[in-house]
Amino acid sequence: MDENQQESEGPVEVLNAAIAGTEGLGEVPVADHVVRFEAAHTALTDALGSIDEV
Repeated sequence: MDENQQESEGPVEVLNAAIAGTEGLGEVPVADHVVRFEAAHTALTDALGSIDEV
């Protein structure tokens, strides 16, 4: 998720998009799980990092 997309979405949408990226893991090879979890981690880290005065 890029910064422009994150800025246009609220925190709930960002969290839902990150979680949605981990859905369906049972249907993909285990090797692909890492990529999905890393993408979710990055999105969540970016969202948390954008919070002011925490």
